[in-house]
Amino acid sequence: MGELLKEERLGAKLTQEELANKIGAKKSYISRVENGKSDIQLSTLFRLFEFGLGKRKNISIE
Repeated sequence: MGELLKEERLGAKLTQEELANKIGAKKSYISRVENGKSDIQLSTLFRLFEFGLGKRKNISIE
């Protein structure tokens, strides 16, 4: 998830701090998620993509 988040954030030309501010999180949290050093709740992932990046993603677990 972290790699996908980083790829989408960079594609949207947002810094970690800008993305964090959009969803009410800290830059350090975005960094930890992107680097696989923090777990992420599904609701937070939804907020990051929909409100932070203005996107909807279909995610499947296999």
